[in-house]
Amino acid sequence: MIMNPSIIKDVVIDGHSLTIESFVAVARFGAKVSVAKEALDAMQRSRDLAEKIASEKRVAYGITTGFGDFARVAVPEEMSNTLSTNLILSHCTATGDPYSEEVVRGMLLLRANALCGGVSGVRPVLVTMMAEMLNKGVHPVVPQKGSLGASGDLAPLAHMSLPLLGKGRAVYQGVEMDGGEAMEKAGIKTLDTLVCKEGLGLTNGTCAMTSVGTLSLYDTICAAQLADLIGSMTMEGLTGLLNAFDERVHAVRGHKGQMMVAKNFRLLTEGSEILKNCQSDRVQDAYSLRCIPQVHGAIRDAIEYVKEKVSIELNAVTDNPLVFLDDENVISGGNFHGEPMALAFDFLGIACSEIADISERRTERMVNSALSNGLTPFLTTEGGVNSGYMIVQYSAASMVSENKVLAHPASVDSIPSSANQEDMVSMGTTAARKSGWIVQNTLSVLADELLTACQAIDIRRRLNTHGQGISPVHQKVYDRVRKDVAFYETDRELWQDIKACEKLVRSGELLDIVRETVADFE
Repeated sequence: MIMNPSIIKDVVIDGHSLTIESFVAVARFGAKVSVAKEALDAMQRSRDLAEKIASEKRVAYGITTGFGDFARVAVPEEMSNTLSTNLILSHCTATGDPYSEEVVRGMLLLRANALCGGVSGVRPVLVTMMAEMLNKGVHPVVPQKGSLGASGDLAPLAHMSLPLLGKGRAVYQGVEMDGGEAMEKAGIKTLDTLVCKEGLGLTNGTCAMTSVGTLSLYDTICAAQLADLIGSMTMEGLTGLLNAFDERVHAVRGHKGQMMVAKNFRLLTEGSEILKNCQSDRVQDAYSLRCIPQVHGAIRDAIEYVKEKVSIELNAVTDNPLVFLDDENVISGGNFHGEPMALAFDFLGIACSEIADISERRTERMVNSALSNGLTPFLTTEGGVNSGYMIVQYSAASMVSENKVLAHPASVDSIPSSANQEDMVSMGTTAARKSGWIVQNTLSVLADELLTACQAIDIRRRLNTHGQGISPVHQKVYDRVRKDVAFYETDRELWQDIKACEKLVRSGELLDIVRETVADFE
């Protein structure tokens, strides 16, 4: 299992060592950030070279020339600082609702870590200021819409950078205010101007899409693990057949994720009296039970691919141009292009939507008496006057349908920009944002299944056709749910129960129970 990021309290950035866990620790849980001395030294050496190039009037994109289609326009040395500052002012064109605090914190962290690579030609003070903003809780207001994911996330990162200059808007201690005011109240001295190359150093990069996408990835990892836990509880409610999870079945196919999920189900259902006593009831189950290892396993394999790409991008240098000390060369490349992340986050959204797809089908089987192996209609004890869990499945189906729309890939689209100089763009930020919406829907669908599974277990126990006992880990999770959600005897305001289950699913508490009970769960 992935490490719990909330236990990480301090993160040192050096351009090479950031992990998914340490990223989430800073972005979501407020871990403190410091900058490694070797990174500060590398940045200073890179800055010295950028100044030398500028003083020698060499032709270098963004240092002695304009940006984008203006790359052919030479800029006098005395105007180079104005050029960098103007880039921030002219590029802050994003619109829409602002990103969440955790996304903006992730953007600051990623931009600072990328500059720590020491090939961007910027002053170390930019990175130390961003670390200070993170530690003191100054969060720029960054609208969500406006990035093509081409020359990086230009518009969002420009908004993120404005408070460094005492401009823009920021939230400090829960109050939105002018960026300069927020910095002053936090005791962070702002800059009068940027110097040559720093405008590009701040705005060229994939930090918005990677921040949104990494948080979505972490939540999807949790959702996939929760799907195994909640799906195995549904097995108890539906008296599912365990032979489909036999190790030999999955070994002869050989997919890693499939074998892992089957193992998880064997561990989670170990010791279940109900499942032990139902194995001769029928020959096989429907796909939403029998094929859980194949479906959940394929999702796990997709997540592993995305984890690999994200782990690389967390420590990637994504601005342009890059300044190399060994031969004093300034190279214009395309590391800012979001395609590696665009494809990964589209794939993440597709994989996550499948978690919800199969979860909703399991919920339908529990509430449908024609499919539930003997459970009462809609899991109510007094049908007719009471509707029971009938509409829980409706709600899940609605979110599953929405996910199908959101799962359409963004990366297959491109609209050229900058007078056709930037003629193939990634739309990676849209892909990342969509993956975030999908995983939040999916967590709600899993909460619906959890609520339904606990009710199904209670109904099964009342029927007492296969005994009373569920597995030890299921009993602990069931008991935790029942602390907040009572058995549904007669109709009541069901939204409160759903809200309680959603809170449990999102809190990480259920996975903590599994970690403490089942050592080998993955």
